[in-house]
Amino acid sequence: MVDNNSGGEADNFDWDTEDDLEIDNYAISAPSGLSTPCGEAVLGSAEAGSSGNSPNSKIIDHFVGMGFSREMVAKVIEEKGEENSDLILETLLEYSASTLPSSSNSKLIDHFVGMGFSEEMVVKVVQENGEGNTDSILETLLTYSALETTAPVQQNPDSGNCSSDYEGSLLNDFSDFDSFSETEEIISPSSEEGRKLLHLTKMGYSEAEASVAMERCGPDSTIEELTDFICAAQIAKAADALFPLEDKKPFSNGSSHKKRRNWGYDLLLRKKKLKLEKRFDEDDDVVHLPNPMIGFGVPNEPDQITHRVLPEAALGPPYFYYENVALAPKGVWTTISRFLYDVEPEFVDSKFFCAAARKRGYVHNLPIDNRFPLLPFPPRTIHEAFPLTRKWWPSWDTRTKLNCLQTCIASARLTDKIRKALEDSDGEPLLGIQKFVLEQCRKWNLVWVGRNKVAPLEPDEVEMLLGFPRNHTRGGGISRTDRYKSLGNSFQKN
Repeated sequence: MVDNNSGGEADNFDWDTEDDLEIDNYAISAPSGLSTPCGEAVLGSAEAGSSGNSPNSKIIDHFVGMGFSREMVAKVIEEKGEENSDLILETLLEYSASTLPSSSNSKLIDHFVGMGFSEEMVVKVVQENGEGNTDSILETLLTYSALETTAPVQQNPDSGNCSSDYEGSLLNDFSDFDSFSETEEIISPSSEEGRKLLHLTKMGYSEAEASVAMERCGPDSTIEELTDFICAAQIAKAADALFPLEDKKPFSNGSSHKKRRNWGYDLLLRKKKLKLEKRFDEDDDVVHLPNPMIGFGVPNEPDQITHRVLPEAALGPPYFYYENVALAPKGVWTTISRFLYDVEPEFVDSKFFCAAARKRGYVHNLPIDNRFPLLPFPPRTIHEAFPLTRKWWPSWDTRTKLNCLQTCIASARLTDKIRKALEDSDGEPLLGIQKFVLEQCRKWNLVWVGRNKVAPLEPDEVEMLLGFPRNHTRGGGISRTDRYKSLGNSFQKN
């Protein structure tokens, strides 16, 4: 075995030595021809010298056979000489990259420049994303535009420039572009709308749905409220197929055959108007949500309503019970009530009786008097629901309730970035890092499972928070992703 290994090492040494000598003496040895490992002949400088300054035809044929044009090969040989075939090949590849897609590339650049982006930014983004995916190019351009308008982070007067620079550079690395998180919000209020838009599109929603949700819910809305709104709009759209509305206005102001690629320009114009619009339009179709959102009353809360007047046709039994997200698009609740005997919806936020917030509306004809809580009582706080997290919970994370349970979870890449940021901190993290971590924890319902370690909820934990028995959605060919989706779209059972 020792002999074989030494022989192998000797073989490797000999081969490497020959390669080095071949490169070093390429132009000096002047052989009649050099053979590549594939058996192709590439002539050296001796033959080239015999033919004067004209390019060697065999070298030209060699590179033409690789797919380059004869004119380009001849031009490169005239510029670089014919002694170094590697340099010729490298130059040919550079010329091909810069000339072949030039016509389509210029049209693409002109298209996005016409939207209002700078040419330098467009060229950079096209190089990063390629020309094939215009949606990805537009999303990246919107992100860069938002970052350009970001106000600089103010330095702490009690800290030096060094710590401030470190904090800023560290937070700049906190953009997670994996599957669902892939546009993580950064702590810049001036670019928050752009980040929310990009975040929603990366979650799988269309740009149109995300933009309309932001327009309706307002600039201060959370990701959870926006996703609730979009889900409600999708439900309403499906309902429209069964119950078409009278005098329904079209979604678009323009022609129905407007090209999708012009959407980016319209999106930029609409974003400028969003800041001036109110959260709800003042008309008859708007449903004003109560505050606090306890409906006709929940256990342990005052101001309970024990009587309401129902239309005669709605007096039960039989009883009906219809749920939808509270922040539904304008006119949705009016439509639902119209098809259910004009019964007014009851709006309830589950944070008043469980550990997670969930703003929902219910149209029903169930009795509302003598309400009482079901036993056993569900956990009311995060630590009641997950007592093992208390050991690792930092003092600067003041959450006691989880946000709305979504249909997707944070990526492993994001949780790893949070871990590294906290481990790199000397003692208690900087305020900027704390703020970033808390934003991600609130957005994705992350809980502390170890020292400097956060994790998303498991499907069985979501089942418990919603009042379902353990493993209610497990098995039967249902994937883990589908479990999250079905639970995010389900009823709050308890």
